[in-house]
Amino acid sequence: MQFIDEATIRVNAGKGGNGCLSFRREKYIPKGGPDGGNGGEGGSVYLIADDSLNTLVDFRYQPSFKAESGLAGSGQNKTGSAGENYLIRVPVGTTVINEETQEILGDLEENEEALLVAKGGSRGLGNAVFKSSTNRTPRKTIAGGEGESRQLRLQLKLLADVGLLGLPNAGKSTLISLISAANPKVADYPFTTLIPSLGVVRVAEEASFVMADIPGLIEGAARGQGLGTQFLRHLSRTRVILHLVEVFPLDQSSPLDNIELVERELAEYSLSMLEREIWIVLTKIDELNQNEIDELIKAFERRFGTRKVFAISAMADVGLKDLKQEVMSELAAMDALMSENADFKEKIKDLENRIGADVLARSHKEREAIHELKQKHRLEEDEADSSIEIVYVKD
Repeated sequence: MQFIDEATIRVNAGKGGNGCLSFRREKYIPKGGPDGGNGGEGGSVYLIADDSLNTLVDFRYQPSFKAESGLAGSGQNKTGSAGENYLIRVPVGTTVINEETQEILGDLEENEEALLVAKGGSRGLGNAVFKSSTNRTPRKTIAGGEGESRQLRLQLKLLADVGLLGLPNAGKSTLISLISAANPKVADYPFTTLIPSLGVVRVAEEASFVMADIPGLIEGAARGQGLGTQFLRHLSRTRVILHLVEVFPLDQSSPLDNIELVERELAEYSLSMLEREIWIVLTKIDELNQNEIDELIKAFERRFGTRKVFAISAMADVGLKDLKQEVMSELAAMDALMSENADFKEKIKDLENRIGADVLARSHKEREAIHELKQKHRLEEDEADSSIEIVYVKD
């Protein structure tokens, strides 16, 4: 199935049913009084998180949804039926944004979690409601209210504990394929990974975490080079980021410089994301002996003093067990702090809010740039059309 992580949809709630104007008319009861019933409420539109879904591709083919309108009331004080709600199922991890206001309406992070995105119109009132001691034959009714209508942007963010970051061909896909059940494409050339993938890494029988692999970044990614930064949002909710660095790059570039290159791109996308726990993982160390590995780790620790540094060879199964154990221990420590330390919990919440704001601002900026390019393209086409001279030739 095609992986699509962004879509725009239109949702329309149902209109409320109108109130009825009616008077009771029966044999021997010529003036029975008002008996117009109320209308039914309009149906609302809800988004429902579904953990069996992993893409927004269906919304490319069905971008519009409408709930049922309520039925009008009728005589004999009969109330119209309420319109049926419309339930739209989306993947867990979907962020819902109001296109008109750029407001985040909600994040769907739990299976079967529901979010009201368009409220149905209120029911109309029949004339029976307005009967009083001073007005025995009211002719007043109230029409049903209009349902809400919204243009929504859906953004899917993979929910993972650990994210893999790095240049193309750094060994991210090889790592996730060997320590989890994920099966990404692996090959010895850049941009093998074109879409994100998730894998569950099991450390013990009752201990596991979810890892996300995204396509590699290159210099200029924040300005649209390579695959750009379109998949970086999938790292925004991870708690630990593993920055994979190839020890002997094919282009003979400096691994130390490559770390700074990738993190400059990350900072341009979201400066707050650099406040996440980021570890450096040196990959493809097959040709190094232990002394060389130790010296290499020390060099990276001197350059990036606050970072944890690991060295692995995925194919030779070197360092993988230690890396998994360290990640599991870090996540467990974070969980304990979240439950016991209110200040830490507030700090993490503030960081997530700032990262979310960065991601939203970046997404809005990218959409504006695309819109400007389309407008420019239309103007160029119009100018080209206006310069064409049509000559009619008589036979």
